[in-house]
Amino acid sequence: MIDELRRVASADAVTSRWPFTVTVALPAFNEAHGIGAVIQSINAACPEAEVLVVADGSTDGTPAVAEAVGARVVQHPYNKGNGAAIKTAIRAATGDVLVIVDADGQHDPADIPRLLDYMTTYDMAVGVRSRSSHASRTRGAGNWLLDRFASYVAGMELDDLTSGFRAMRRSVVLEFIHLLPNRYSWPTTSMLSFAKAGYSIKFVPIEARHRAGGKSGQKLLRNGIKFVMIILRIVMLFNPLRVMGPVGLVLLLLSILGYVLSVLNGDRILHLPGSTIMFFVGAIVVWMFGLLAEQIVALGLGKRDR
Repeated sequence: MIDELRRVASADAVTSRWPFTVTVALPAFNEAHGIGAVIQSINAACPEAEVLVVADGSTDGTPAVAEAVGARVVQHPYNKGNGAAIKTAIRAATGDVLVIVDADGQHDPADIPRLLDYMTTYDMAVGVRSRSSHASRTRGAGNWLLDRFASYVAGMELDDLTSGFRAMRRSVVLEFIHLLPNRYSWPTTSMLSFAKAGYSIKFVPIEARHRAGGKSGQKLLRNGIKFVMIILRIVMLFNPLRVMGPVGLVLLLLSILGYVLSVLNGDRILHLPGSTIMFFVGAIVVWMFGLLAEQIVALGLGKRDR
């Protein structure tokens, strides 16, 4: 009831440019030095939106600064992580569409309406950073490789998998809130979940500013491995054969290779070496498990869509 009253009040406060209500959420941890200016810029760019700040255990007065410039604040009693703050924002938002903006000023609030313009047709609009927006060439190259790998396993072209600046239909992202991790990789998980579930995604070019006041908390190699595992986990939840099919094919090719090598080494043509039998059986087992997993996924998605 309270959320509905807030929704109506927000909609009546300013005539909206869009046929839906909007919440702009900022996950924040000790961002008192700059969050006030970011919120003011959001209010100027999108005055009809509710501005929601999730203070993730901040100890520097971030909640007071945010409230002073008109934001609604939800506080975590201790630091839980960026992804946990996003999940709190999803639950607490009153808007039909949720826009996520970094509290450190990396994202230009003037780009928010550009994302929202696509939300009458799409379920997610992602701000795609240019190459010059990445902190380093190494990080940009790593993100490009992740995008290419994710595009293959998702079966569609994906871009800037780790961009946190995006608009999402709240009703849709609520379906996947239990999949989102509590730390940094929520953008990867949410985009793959939308893609594999068949929702529409729009990629919108933006220019992001470099992080102010320090380095990113991400470690390239460690988090690259985590992102690959997240991609595989999401694909196994929605399309297992996309992973298990190629694995079975590799095992089948190894079985053939083992047989060819044994013949070249002088074995009889009808003789099957142990390696050939092992890899061939492995391929069959992987494919059968893949087919079984596909059926389980289909049953689960069918129940969800009823």
